[in-house]
Amino acid sequence: MTAPLALTAGEPAGIGGEITLMAWRERVRSRLAPFFAIDDPARLKRLAARLGWDVPVEAIASPEDAAAVFARALPVLAQGFPAPIEPGRLDPANAPAVIAAIATGARLVLARRAAALVTNPIQKETLYQAGFPHPGHTEFLGELAGGMRPVMMLVSDAPVPPLRVVPVTVHVALKAALAALETGEIEAVGRIAADALARDFGIARPRLAVAGLNPHAGEHGTMGREEIDLIAPAIARLQRDGIDAFGPLSPDTLFHPAARLRYDAVLCMYHDQALIPLKTIDFDGGVNVTLGLPFVRTSPDHGTATDIAGTGTASPASLIAALRLAATMSERRLAAAATLSG
Repeated sequence: MTAPLALTAGEPAGIGGEITLMAWRERVRSRLAPFFAIDDPARLKRLAARLGWDVPVEAIASPEDAAAVFARALPVLAQGFPAPIEPGRLDPANAPAVIAAIATGARLVLARRAAALVTNPIQKETLYQAGFPHPGHTEFLGELAGGMRPVMMLVSDAPVPPLRVVPVTVHVALKAALAALETGEIEAVGRIAADALARDFGIARPRLAVAGLNPHAGEHGTMGREEIDLIAPAIARLQRDGIDAFGPLSPDTLFHPAARLRYDAVLCMYHDQALIPLKTIDFDGGVNVTLGLPFVRTSPDHGTATDIAGTGTASPASLIAALRLAATMSERRLAAAATLSG
């Protein structure tokens, strides 16, 4: 990997700053690739001093300076915040700067000045108050990438075997998710997931388990016909094109260790069907990955935790996992590109 990773600030009143400082402190033990934060260097210095941590922070003029700085200090590409920042106290006045940091990160990875984008958690309600029109990071990054179709995957490598889940519908109310579920959408998400498993995770022939929507996957139509009318046709289309997709399967038996040996990822029908098992199995180490983009993006699979912000008690495990996965995925993409050009 020739370029460093870009790490956005996220919600400045949350735990993003302190887990960024913690990740840099753990850089050697966790074998992290060089990264730089898109944040306010002064606020990170104040935060480190408040927590009593010996973390030197050094402003950089460009991403190209990060690698030389990383061994001795946390490199920070300056992104100012207009309002004073106090851990745990949200202020919508800082929302435009949060959004600008994400946009800067996306611009840098698209220009190949950063190897991948890692995003600290955002506070959606604060961004909405500032007029942010997107449900979350995933949809915003799709727009920044030129209108690409982004797909969310949650990854945990901690359990054996590992768990990867892909929700078809994401940040919408359950009633709206049920209304939006259709064969074409299930098929499209399945294709993007299978492609990403091959390209970014190095799985030559990905196995894609597909969850049913209803209890017991509908019991042959006695508990709902969505499996018959919507999900099975999408699976058949994927299979016709050589994708090893199978189901629909009863969701309540999909996530125990023996079941996880049978697949590389699960295609889930709605947000909580995917996230509940993953967060139950590995709450601290899960990683959010955005598939379908022309660049690699990962994020910790947790929120801003404003209730503990500024205390130094947050776990950096998910951010460290996100940084490590971003580096691995970037290296795979570089290797694939070199093979094609050679």
